[in-house]
Amino acid sequence: MSLTKEHKQELIGSFKRGKADTGSAEVQIALLSGRISQLTGHFKKHSKDFASRRGLLMMVSRRRRLLDYLKGVAPSRYLEVIKRLDIRK
Repeated sequence: MSLTKEHKQELIGSFKRGKADTGSAEVQIALLSGRISQLTGHFKKHSKDFASRRGLLMMVSRRRRLLDYLKGVAPSRYLEVIKRLDIRK
């Protein structure tokens, strides 16, 4: 149910800010968005999986906090991430 290693490396590669960047806010937001999209697909089949739904809600709130942080620190990077991930705000 988690991201594959290849998909995770692809997300990190496309959102990293430097050569060795794996933990910036942009990368964390991209990884959370990937996991969130996988879980939403999971819920189309398993609608009564409430334990995973709780985890999904925690991931969404964590992504929201990271987006709020990025909006305060660097609004231009925030708008770029929102646009690239197609997250509505």
